[in-house]
Amino acid sequence: MAKPFFRLQKFLRRTQFLLFFLTAAYLMAGSLLLLQRSRLVIQQGTRGTSNIQVSPVSDMVIGVGILDTRTMQNPRLSSKLLVDVLHDPTSDQRYGPRWLMSRNSELRQLRRRWFHRFINEQEPIQAMGSKVMQHTDENKGTYVGCFSDDSREKTLKGAVFYDLRKMTVSHCQEACAERAYTYAGLEYGAECYCGNKLPVTIAKQEECNNECKGEKGSICGGVNRLSVYRVEELRAGAKRRRNVIYRGCFRAPENLTVTFPASLIQSNLTVEMCSEFCSKKEFPLAVIGGPACYCGYPTIHFTLHDSVDRLFCSRLQNFSMAEVPREENYYHVYQTPVQDTRCTDRKFLTTKSKVFVALSSFPGAGNTWARHLIEHATGYYTGSYYFDGTLYNKGFKGEKDHWRSRRTICVKTHESGKREIEMFDSAILLIRNPYKSLMAEFNRKCAGHLGYATDRNWKSKEWPDFVNSYASWWASHVLDWLKYGKHLFVIHYEDLKQNLIPKLKEMVEFLNMTVTEDRLLCVENNRDGNFKRSGARQKDFEPFTQEMKDLINSYILTVDEALKRRNLTGLPREYAPR
Repeated sequence: MAKPFFRLQKFLRRTQFLLFFLTAAYLMAGSLLLLQRSRLVIQQGTRGTSNIQVSPVSDMVIGVGILDTRTMQNPRLSSKLLVDVLHDPTSDQRYGPRWLMSRNSELRQLRRRWFHRFINEQEPIQAMGSKVMQHTDENKGTYVGCFSDDSREKTLKGAVFYDLRKMTVSHCQEACAERAYTYAGLEYGAECYCGNKLPVTIAKQEECNNECKGEKGSICGGVNRLSVYRVEELRAGAKRRRNVIYRGCFRAPENLTVTFPASLIQSNLTVEMCSEFCSKKEFPLAVIGGPACYCGYPTIHFTLHDSVDRLFCSRLQNFSMAEVPREENYYHVYQTPVQDTRCTDRKFLTTKSKVFVALSSFPGAGNTWARHLIEHATGYYTGSYYFDGTLYNKGFKGEKDHWRSRRTICVKTHESGKREIEMFDSAILLIRNPYKSLMAEFNRKCAGHLGYATDRNWKSKEWPDFVNSYASWWASHVLDWLKYGKHLFVIHYEDLKQNLIPKLKEMVEFLNMTVTEDRLLCVENNRDGNFKRSGARQKDFEPFTQEMKDLINSYILTVDEALKRRNLTGLPREYAPR
């Protein structure tokens, strides 16, 4: 009885496979036939047939091929287009069998909807100028024109923003106005540039033809073309949001005119007046002493490293310029809303790097901040093993570059394990206190790069589960890189934060790059970038239980011993068990 049953089962299996094969072959043959029919319709349209009924569809197909090749590449639109062509009632009479002659009303409605949408998307370029002007009214800025963008020497370089999904004209204008800039320029549909000087070369209006990523019908520049707006009208409302930061009281350099390129002498001078004056001149520092206002940058002659008591500067407020004693030349220094642009220009390596360098860290250890410092110090982009659109919008253009392209100065990675580590020729290993790292990564998971997790998040079951799994990863990450890394430079986040310039110098030297002292001072002046979390955590906040502390402390001791066995400096004192 079992034998006949086995034979039947075997026959059914073979039949099932045969049916599957025949079905696949039938579908492939049908697809080839459909493609052939559609090609005939397109060819007929290109010959300029006089058949009036066929011409709308054929012209539409030709328009898609010539005016917007992206439409044919879009799987949704191209599939709809294919259906429309194959079910055209007039072309079917000549080229299709009876089953192609369906006059289904749903398909006709679909064709009409698609056709109207296609026509709306292909509105003439000539109408774009009027659209721009309409949007300038909505955005309260004055449209200046379309300008060429010189990538070597950008005019609008005071601040830079990217947003691949939500860039709008008003968003760019507001961002520039908040930082006291007069002009806002948009490029590539997603990039925003700020400055106080107009670009030199005017371009044709039709060359600014890229639609804003976050606002249909609005123009955001083009390829190497800037749509420039004057944002002065927005500045009155934006002034309230600007931050003028007090840097301290400092002794002035010997030669004021050489150190500070711009100056203003005015009675009853205020901080706001001096900051506004220096912002218009695009200087990040406003230096005030009595009726004198000076504008400039941190330099080797004025490093902002040795501040003194504010009382030294207060004495000057009661003097006129003629009465200021030479031995009393102390000045209040303020940080204006303008960004220090001496170190903001970055690019990809012109030739492929011979040494493949990793910037490795545990998540939450400050890798993004270290990338910010390295990029501004060296002038070259850093890459990433991952792709993070949020970081790309913050200016990390290396996020979109393939991590093995070798066009970046180093590559961010959180990976560990023999295979992943040995892919790199050398590495900068960034280590941070595990208590801080775990909290930073949990904040990122719950609220993004710049937010904080809520009390509900900390009190949930997710937090202890997170600590139990991630604490061991913190230790294994360091141990794996110490074991398999070929050429390591170990740096501690806390040391970098406390001694920025000396440690950054060491990192740059490890990358085989040279950098000027003024550029390092520029990096120091822009040290935080856009990476400080909004708001502030309560100082006494302690999310770790004693059980968690015991677990983390054991890993701290293990990593400390491993570093010392490699003749490296052990973990900083603040890592000591709590």
